[in-house]
Amino acid sequence: MMLKVGLVLLLCWSFTCSEPQAIKQRSASETLDLGYVPSGVYETVAYYEPGAIGILFHMVHGFLHVVQPNPFPRELITKIAQENFRATEPDIKKPENIVLTLQALQYEMGFMVCAVLGALFVLLMPLAGLCFCVCRCCDNCGGEMHQRQRKNADCKRTFLASGLFATSLVVTAGVVCAYSANQNLTNQLKGVRRLVNSNMRDLQTFVNQTPLQIDYLTSQYFTVKNKVISDLGNIGPLLGGKIQEQLGKKALPALDATLRMTSAIRETKQALENVSVSIDVLKEGSSRLQVNLSRARSGLEDTLSDPACSVRETAPVCGSIRDSLHQLNIDADFSKLPDVSAQLAKVDDVLETDLSSIVQKGYSSFNKTPALVEEQTRNVVKGVESHLDSIGTKITGMTKKFPMQAILANFTMFINHVHSSIEDFYPQMDQTDFYRWVCCISLCCVVVLILAFNFLGLLCGICGHDKHASPTTRGCISNTGGNLIMAGVGFTFIFSWVLMAVVASSFVVGGNVEKLVCEPFGTKELFKVVDTPYLVNAAWRNFIPGFLYNNPDVDLTAENLYSNCKENRGLYSALHLENMFNITALVDSSMYAKDISVNFEDVKVDLTSEVLLEDEGKQNLISFTQTGIGDIKFQLYLAELNKTVTAVDLLKFANELDALTDQLPRSTLESGLRQHARNLRHIHNQQVVPLKQDLSTLRQSIHFLEKTSTDLSNKVTNVLGAIEEAQYLISNNATYIINQEVEKYMRSLIGYFESYTEWVMTSLTLEVGGCKPLSNVVDTAEIVACSLVVDSMNAFWFGLGWAALFLIPNVVFSVRLAKFYRRMDTEDVYDDAIDNWN
Repeated sequence: MMLKVGLVLLLCWSFTCSEPQAIKQRSASETLDLGYVPSGVYETVAYYEPGAIGILFHMVHGFLHVVQPNPFPRELITKIAQENFRATEPDIKKPENIVLTLQALQYEMGFMVCAVLGALFVLLMPLAGLCFCVCRCCDNCGGEMHQRQRKNADCKRTFLASGLFATSLVVTAGVVCAYSANQNLTNQLKGVRRLVNSNMRDLQTFVNQTPLQIDYLTSQYFTVKNKVISDLGNIGPLLGGKIQEQLGKKALPALDATLRMTSAIRETKQALENVSVSIDVLKEGSSRLQVNLSRARSGLEDTLSDPACSVRETAPVCGSIRDSLHQLNIDADFSKLPDVSAQLAKVDDVLETDLSSIVQKGYSSFNKTPALVEEQTRNVVKGVESHLDSIGTKITGMTKKFPMQAILANFTMFINHVHSSIEDFYPQMDQTDFYRWVCCISLCCVVVLILAFNFLGLLCGICGHDKHASPTTRGCISNTGGNLIMAGVGFTFIFSWVLMAVVASSFVVGGNVEKLVCEPFGTKELFKVVDTPYLVNAAWRNFIPGFLYNNPDVDLTAENLYSNCKENRGLYSALHLENMFNITALVDSSMYAKDISVNFEDVKVDLTSEVLLEDEGKQNLISFTQTGIGDIKFQLYLAELNKTVTAVDLLKFANELDALTDQLPRSTLESGLRQHARNLRHIHNQQVVPLKQDLSTLRQSIHFLEKTSTDLSNKVTNVLGAIEEAQYLISNNATYIINQEVEKYMRSLIGYFESYTEWVMTSLTLEVGGCKPLSNVVDTAEIVACSLVVDSMNAFWFGLGWAALFLIPNVVFSVRLAKFYRRMDTEDVYDDAIDNWN
């Protein structure tokens, strides 16, 4: 078991990564703040930017693509791997093995052609040099120290010098590239120690942080527990309040209607008192008004008996006034209105009972619902709290059963051992790199030596050339230039095959590593080979879960393992550790739901003690219907109330009287009539206006009483019916509502655990065991192996091979050009020159 755990962690070391992610919580329990899982801070940045030399790397990649344009042979490599894994003694003569060999040769055709050309170069170059040497010793191949003089000699010399210079520049560029690649590898390897140490520190942080994260997940159970206990402590307002709210949909409207009826009784009494007082006032006021109107009418009659009314000019006016005097009389007869003292007395009897206080008692009784629920669920709360303690103990116990400490301790030891081994390897790596650097520099120095001979030869040849000198009389500097150029030729034949041998072997190895390892790793084709079903074992679909969990059907592949970790998923989900440690069973919300449900099955809430309206209040409402306000003769009242106080509007009558008086000449008659008009206005203001106000009050009271008395019995019956229905619901049928609200309350408590469960699983998936350091190890290995070593070595053979190939035209130009600089033993003699000598 421990071996497999160790392999799990080793595999994680090769394929994972982590970054903090936000945790989504259930909307049902948004008030439950579980916080964020503490995460470590990792310092490694597994990214490599080659800089300017990256251009050279891209050139090498382009050259390799030309040499090997075929896609990654995943099927071929898979078949070869399967044959190697399954065959005890592979037989190369089997047809399938022959086919595989041919396919491999076909894929490697480009490398094979280049390798063959390199081998030919290695074999033929020293042979050609030997033949060239023997040939020159026999005064052939330019070995004869004689040069024919031609008219185009200057042009030819210039062309050959330019060609040698150009090829030397190309060779120089190649050796500079080789040197740069060689030096880049050495420089970058110096930073490997820092990168490795950073990875090791991150791994240690990962190991140290994971137990803290698991402890945090476990400890947050107590946050949930405290929240549940808090809700249980407030079970009265939370559960009782909800029950009260549901029951209140019927109880509160019934109580409100009863309370409104109480107000109606008081308003009825007020209206009856207003009617009684108004009738008395109207009767008394109308009697006084009648007396004053009679006096005003008698006074006008006396004034109109003046002789001045007999004159022809005033007679029509006086006659008109006399004809209107009958209007000075009252219109309504308030003495006909019946008395309401009997109804008022009965209403007073009803009000002797304080119905409002009785209704308030009903409100108070109903508002005690939360307190009753809290009192009657004490045992349930204690039971749930006890289960919460047992669940916490169970979680802590199950957590301790996980061999996490032992696993992490072993992994820590493994990290320390690997780090120690790497530290021990550093001196050997530095020494090996030094030897490699010396060898590569030596090869570059050989090329530089050849280039030095070429450039010095060109410099001496060009500077020492005298166009007036004959081939046999060339100067020492020119001759030295030619000798230096030929020295370069000699060193080329001696060392170029060595250069090509190194280039060819490095090309075959480095090119294949780039095409078969580095490039497919970047495109994830390499993972597809590793993840090929039944690759290692014919019975295992997936090798990793088959070996780790004995369950090859688990969807765990190297590619999704690496990808999941790259996406910052936790170790638990990346490795599908549920097949080894079933965290789901530990945080299964159904376990909490079952424990809580068992306690809430015993919830019994008895609300029969709640009385909305006592019998005294009910009887009081019935007595109100028996007060007789419905027997009041409202039509008689309304008939008189619809009449005006006087038969004519006294103000209008007074104004008309003034208008008629204006037609009379100034006289005693005229002044008397004006005095009567003022008297009528005074009567209106002092008596008619107050009576109108009392009449309005009476009218309003009568309308109110008529409205109240209309269907009063049915109204009271409806109120009492609503009270009885609500009381029956509370006393007999509240069980359904109580059970419904208890279920909702219980689900809200369980919702906290469901939120906790989801939070734990999400944290395990995204945060716990965040394995960014593990994937960084893989990325670091890829950077060191491919980006540093392989790319640099490929760039080295590319530059060195480039230089070696251009040494061939360099030799041709050198051999041809040397004769134009070296001092010859003999030369051509022309006739015109002989004549001149004679």
